[in-house]
Amino acid sequence: MLSSVVACGSDSDTDVGRMTNDFATAIAEQNAEAASEFTTSPAQAAESLQATFSGMDAKKVETTVREPVEYSDGTASFVMKTTYSWPGQGTYETNTSGIARNLSSGWRIQWAPALIYEGMPAGARLQKVRTDATPAPAVNSRTGKTFMKMVPVNTITFDPAAAGKKTDAAISSLSDAIKPIAPLVTSKVIRSKIDDANGQPITAVKLRESDMKDLNADPEKISGVTVERNGQLVMEDRRLSTPLSKSISNYWTAIRDATAGWQVQLEIPGSRPQRLAGKQGPPGKDIATSVDQNEQLVLENTVVEVAQPANVMVLDASSGGILALAQNESAAKRDIEAGVGYATGSTLDPVFGAIDRATKDKNDGDKSANDMLYRFGLGVRFSAPGVSLPRETKKPSISTANFTPSNYTSTMMNMGALGVALARAADGKNQAVAPYVIKGAKTKVTKGELGSFEPPVARDVLDQMATIARTGDASDLTKAPGLRALVGTNGPQGPGWFVGLQGGKVIVVYCEGEKSGTAALQVAQKYFTVSAAD
Repeated sequence: MLSSVVACGSDSDTDVGRMTNDFATAIAEQNAEAASEFTTSPAQAAESLQATFSGMDAKKVETTVREPVEYSDGTASFVMKTTYSWPGQGTYETNTSGIARNLSSGWRIQWAPALIYEGMPAGARLQKVRTDATPAPAVNSRTGKTFMKMVPVNTITFDPAAAGKKTDAAISSLSDAIKPIAPLVTSKVIRSKIDDANGQPITAVKLRESDMKDLNADPEKISGVTVERNGQLVMEDRRLSTPLSKSISNYWTAIRDATAGWQVQLEIPGSRPQRLAGKQGPPGKDIATSVDQNEQLVLENTVVEVAQPANVMVLDASSGGILALAQNESAAKRDIEAGVGYATGSTLDPVFGAIDRATKDKNDGDKSANDMLYRFGLGVRFSAPGVSLPRETKKPSISTANFTPSNYTSTMMNMGALGVALARAADGKNQAVAPYVIKGAKTKVTKGELGSFEPPVARDVLDQMATIARTGDASDLTKAPGLRALVGTNGPQGPGWFVGLQGGKVIVVYCEGEKSGTAALQVAQKYFTVSAAD
């Protein structure tokens, strides 16, 4: 927080001049208590000044006091210019005048809110608020239909401390009030949230404004309940839920932040704020994504096939665009993410074998093998806007005799990139592409480079995948003509993987827990069954 004070005129060296300069210094330092001591009403001055300092939240305040004029009746007048600054946004300037009195305790400024802003009434304050251009950008699917949009949302919060002895009754009343829209948010669920929060306020539920009219009672009339209304990005289709929504929302928020404006207002209790100044950026453009709403709905029906944690991601086999990503409740509790590396076990053995055969005669076999892995999308790190951020992925440990990585980990993004690279190779395109979800937003690739790969290696892997689907571990899968697959597990406790190429799509299934390899195949079968019936 920076400050600057300028005093003009020779009278600044008089008692009243020094006092007004000291007052201006305290204003510039945004020190309400110090400034108030130079006034005739310290308590009122401190409260009013602090309200404006908090409301304006300026990074810098510059205050200029012009030469005071003393009068024979023991008073003096002065004028003051105060400039509030927000670097990179703008400034706002006020010009005010004041009166000082020579009291027994010395010169003091006659306190009035008008010292802050000309004509300001008691109880008012200046405030700077963020403004957003309208309409808010929508998030569109691959076909241009609205996938997510901003709507008014009510966040219903319960504070047990505010409810006091009425807590149990209030919890029951709240669950009854929201039951028509949120029947799963029972008294038991609310109580559990409170216990987990150690008695701190909790968010009971978030409801769209359109849902509020269908409630059994007004939640705000219940002890301990508050309702905060604001705009939030939500799914256009209420049936859909995807881990992508959080990351897409973060990207959407960044777009809103980049085009946000500001406004200085005079806030008077009981009245609408008065706009004094401001600047507004243009509305952000709608965000185009690779998401397919129908595919997302298919995945919603797929991940519930097993009780253990399961994630499924589907990509367009040509472009690498992520069409859908879903997880069941167990996976959500485990915080499984597409950008986190998990053990692959035997899943990638066909890939490692093909690379080993292609590089075993080379002097720098290990380096060549690693470079080839990177070109297929394995071992690299993807930072794709709109998808969960990556975490550290372990590098393989390599035997000098054969390329047989142990304890190898891969993300669902890596597995998806591998599948896309192989699918493109089957179409004669020997160039890997990075997965993405936001069209036009480049996926950053680190820890290695994608690139052209040798067609014989891709054909080797594709032939093995066809065999796995025809006579191997994936041979029991039905309703998936032309399937090529990688199937594997990291031992009895998993995790288990399925990577399939079928119908112009890449399907990646990740499951955890006992017999997770079998579970991954169950989820894959459910996907093909639902897709065929869709």
